[in-house]
Order: sequence, then structure tokens, then C-alpha cells
Amino acid sequence: MKLVVGLGNPGLEHRGTRHNVGFDVVDLLSSRHGSGGRLARSKFQGLLEEVPVRGERVLLLKPLTYMNRSGLSTAEAIRFHKLDPAADLMVVVDDMAIPCGTIRLRGEGGAGGHQGLVDVERALGGARYPRCRVGIDGPGEQSWSDYVLGRHRPEQRPLVDAGIALAADAVEVWASEGLPAAMNRFNRPDRPESAGTPRPTRPDRPATPPDASSPGSAGRSPS
Repeated sequence: MKLVVGLGNPGLEHRGTRHNVGFDVVDLLSSRHGSGGRLARSKFQGLLEEVPVRGERVLLLKPLTYMNRSGLSTAEAIRFHKLDPAADLMVVVDDMAIPCGTIRLRGEGGAGGHQGLVDVERALGGARYPRCRVGIDGPGEQSWSDYVLGRHRPEQRPLVDAGIALAADAVEVWASEGLPAAMNRFNRPDRPESAGTPRPTRPDRPATPPDASSPGSAGRSPS
């Protein structure tokens, strides 16, 4: 069994935002292999669906704990099913350090300032788990939080949709053939990451929002 966790924020106000491309990849996998993108079963503090992917049982999980508490949901599913994060887990996440339309697969590594990954690492006790980073471009002059919580510009949308589809393809190969095969096929050397520009760390905010529905709450934090 494999577990694919797409990171994002719940709620209609976050649907279609840059920070929710992890949710979008999971929804696409559900559309291809399961209920048509309608994960309805509530478990592990998230929405869950089990689907067959090329003969492999795959759990699709969208945590509803808000981005910077994503580890709670992920760790619950890992413990319940007795999975090995290094072999059985794939976390799908947005990344401002790589362009729209591109993805990057890794088997381990740092969180790069992304508070969703920070919390997954905290909950799992380490960073040895595969992740698929989906490019959303950098924010330019816009603030980090406004950018990731905003929606894609019209000229970005076709590239973003292509990146989401590419990420779903990569997850399918990972589930059926393993991480080395997926990395060899989908990590494109002709599209390097951000020309050596270091990725800045976003400021931390309170992890648990006092009122998740309030516009100023930490639930809307890009972290």
C-alpha cells in the first residue's frame, strides 16, 4: 500500500489557490482512478480515498488540518497502516522556487521554508520521505502570503494545469515502479531550479488558527 498526501488548506476560499496544488494533484488522481475527484470519506483528520493505481493499492489523503498542521493527518495515516515513510509515502506540495509547469521529485531533504513540510517532518521525526514539488513561479514584488493564497494568473493557468497533470503522472510511476524510475523520467535537467537563487524562509505564524474561518487566522497562513 502507498500513501499520497496532497498539502493544502480546506475551505472554498482556498480552492484553486497556488498553495493548494497538492490538493489539485490528489483530486486529479481521484478523477483518474477513483470517485472522480470527490474524496468524501473523513478519516485521519482529512478526506481519504483508496484507489487502484496500476495494480497498487494507493490511499489519497487531503489533510483538513490547515497547511502548517499537515503532519497531524499524515502521521495518523502512517501509523494506522504501519507504513514506512521512506518507501510508502509521497507528499505533494507547491513550490515557489521552480517554474509553473515543472515538478521536482526527491526522496528526502529539507523543508525549504515550507511550513507544511516542516510539520510533516516534525510529526514523522525526520525528512526521509519522498516529495513531489509542483512549481508555481516566484512572487516577484508581491508578498509571499498574498502570492501563495492567490489564484493563478491567466497566463499561468495552462502551465499550472500541465504541472498538475505531470505530477499525477509521476505519482503513478512512483506507486507502480518506484522512486528511482519516477525521478529518472520526470526530473527534467533542462529545466533547472531558479538559477541558484536561494529560497527564503517564510516567517513562522501560530500553527493552530484560533478561528480557522477568519480571514486573518493562521489557517490562511502560507506557511
